[in-house]
Amino acid sequence: MDNTPASQEEIVAALETPAEFNFDMPDPEDEGILEGEFQEKLDAIWQICDRFDLQTDIWRGRIMRAVRDREKIGGEGRGTGFLNWLKNREISKSQAYALIQLANSADMLLAEGQLDPDTINNFSKRAFVETAKAEPEVQKLVSEAAQNGDRITRREVKQLSDEWTAMSSDLLPAEAKEKSAEGVLPAKHLAPLVKELEKLPDIHLAEITREVAENPDIDTVKLMTTEAKNLAKYLDSAAQVQTIRDGSVDMELALEEALRLGCVNTAADLVKQATNLEQIVGKLYTTWKKISKSADRLYVETGASNPHLRSLLNCLETLSTDTIEVKLDESGEQVVRLKILSETNQVP
Repeated sequence: MDNTPASQEEIVAALETPAEFNFDMPDPEDEGILEGEFQEKLDAIWQICDRFDLQTDIWRGRIMRAVRDREKIGGEGRGTGFLNWLKNREISKSQAYALIQLANSADMLLAEGQLDPDTINNFSKRAFVETAKAEPEVQKLVSEAAQNGDRITRREVKQLSDEWTAMSSDLLPAEAKEKSAEGVLPAKHLAPLVKELEKLPDIHLAEITREVAENPDIDTVKLMTTEAKNLAKYLDSAAQVQTIRDGSVDMELALEEALRLGCVNTAADLVKQATNLEQIVGKLYTTWKKISKSADRLYVETGASNPHLRSLLNCLETLSTDTIEVKLDESGEQVVRLKILSETNQVP
């Protein structure tokens, strides 16, 4: 493949839109057209529409990029002019940046010589973005597939990316790679395993890779992927829990016991929920402080002549005092009471 960067003229030529945009649609009521022929005609028209859509959105992205960059030079700052430009055309900010990303992807792939301008119409919009995010080796594989005339969608990009991940990773045993090369063990099953293994310390890799080497089949790979995912979740969550950091728990030994008992998933869920609870408590305390402060300020600013505001304060007293009380049902049979013990009112 020629990696010579494409010239601006080549890029423009590759994205030229045909002047005529009219199709001879097959009649859905014509029983003389065979089903296969009917679907082929529709697929052909659909691909042309998809190509037209891609070309249009690339140019729209380039236009928006030009408007945005122009304002950076002579605008009033903060992107106000750019946002107004989008508003006048009823385009959301997220839509605009998605189109700009598409334009950037197209220009990068063309300018760096990773993509032949003549094959640009073989891509879907999302495939462009996914290819631009991929590793250079994957970009080359995708470009070669497009040059061979293949229709490139996100599925093809993912497939090629998975194949490259599986065959290039040092974390997979040779037995698994051989089965993948033979087509017995699809790369789409190996790629998720590699991604999970990359999150683990070396000490936790040996047992998983040994199991895969001994049984290089789909079921084992799926099982080990789940195992690796639970291990990563366990280690990540444990590192975030302040209560565990303040304690005297040896998390590695606890993990070994969980592995021996086959309850890693349960242990991982426990520490994950502990992380969530600590975060919720922290947010609860911050919100309670804000409510208490607002209630104190409103009390000072009101008096007996404002009975309704005082009634509001009395009503919210169960949320703004040291004891928070919340009913979990309309009947009030289930009530949660939480005592806030801050540094100023903590019991000795």
